[in-house]
Amino acid sequence: MTAALDGIIGHSAPMQAIAGLVMKVAPHDCAVLIRGESGTGKELIARSLQKNSKRAEGPFVPLNCGAMPDALSESILFGHEKGSFTGASSDKRGLFEAANGGTIFLDEISEMPLPAQVKLLRALQEKEIVRVGATRNI
Repeated sequence: MTAALDGIIGHSAPMQAIAGLVMKVAPHDCAVLIRGESGTGKELIARSLQKNSKRAEGPFVPLNCGAMPDALSESILFGHEKGSFTGASSDKRGLFEAANGGTIFLDEISEMPLPAQVKLLRALQEKEIVRVGATRNI
């Protein structure tokens, strides 16, 4: 098996094509959409992309968006400022900040609440986030 797909079992032509795509995409600093049915190895592909990228030494932060509570989705993703809502007793980094220098893997993204998807799109396009209750971009 190709080193690019370490941890993935398969030698078929389609798997070799995926390995080739991983090696083509990994050197580029870009967002990647990995599609497939549940259980087909999307996270393994994401890990392979990171392992073969310049972000290899950074953190890999996976999140199942379907398991994320709607009311907390923006805080989980982008963090929040002290006092921005009841119970926000201190500033908190979100998963995007936690993944800085590495990779964030958002699984089941279609299950994410629509308002959070809009903010996610902006974060991906602008490469900036705004914590809940903040007035400045990070």
